[in-house]
Amino acid sequence: MTVRRLLSGELRLGLVVFGLAAVLVFVLAGCSDSTPDAKSGGTPSASGGPTSAPIPTASTPSLPPLPTPSKPWPTPKVTGQPAADAPLAKRIQFAISKQAQIAAGKAATTTVSCPGIADAEKPGTHNLTCTVTYAGKAYPGTLTIDAEQYSATYKFTSDSVPIVRAKVVDAVQRTVTNASKVTCTMDDVEVVKHTAQGISCDVTTTDNAVQPYRAQISGNGQVLVTKA
Repeated sequence: MTVRRLLSGELRLGLVVFGLAAVLVFVLAGCSDSTPDAKSGGTPSASGGPTSAPIPTASTPSLPPLPTPSKPWPTPKVTGQPAADAPLAKRIQFAISKQAQIAAGKAATTTVSCPGIADAEKPGTHNLTCTVTYAGKAYPGTLTIDAEQYSATYKFTSDSVPIVRAKVVDAVQRTVTNASKVTCTMDDVEVVKHTAQGISCDVTTTDNAVQPYRAQISGNGQVLVTKA
C-alpha cells in the first residue's frame, strides 16, 4: 500500500512538472512569433538605416552697384577756333570739326577735308563731298554752301557720327539703376551710323544677372538706351 501511494504521488508530480514545461514552451514560442520578420512584411527599425538630408546650395552673391552719374555728360572744350576774319573755308572746317568732337563726347584731333572748299567764297551754291577724321576714325559727309557777296550759309550732313565708349557707358548707367557692370561691344572710339540699330551693351545687375541693352546714337551724339 505504501509503495503504491508513493508511485502514485511521483506520477502526479511528474505530470505537474511536464505540464509546467509545456506551458513554458508555449509562452516562449508565443514571444518569438510576435517579432516582425522581414519576409512577412514587418517594418524594420529606422535607427539602424542610413538617413538623407537636403544638400545646401550656395546663394548667389550680390554685387556692388555702379554710381549713378549726378551731372550731365560734360561738353568738351574744343580749341583752335580761327579768327573772325579768317577765310570762310577755315571757319566752316572748324565748325564741322567742333560739332564732331561735341557729338563724340571728348576733344580729340579732328581734321576735315573737303576738296573744292577753297572756292566757297565765290557766289553760288557749292556741293562738296567731305571726309571727317576724328581720333583716327574717318567717315564721309556732304557739305552744301550757299555763298553771296558778303555772306554765306552752309549745311553739313552725314549718316555717321563718332562716339567714345565712356559716353555710351555713362548713358547706360543713367538708364539702368541696378547696374553693377557695363560692357559695350565697341572700341574706345567708334564711328557708327545713327540710322543703324546702335551699339550692343551687356549690363550685369547687382543680382548678378546679365541683361542686354542697345545704345542708339543720334546725329548730334545723343545716346538713347533701350532694353534689347
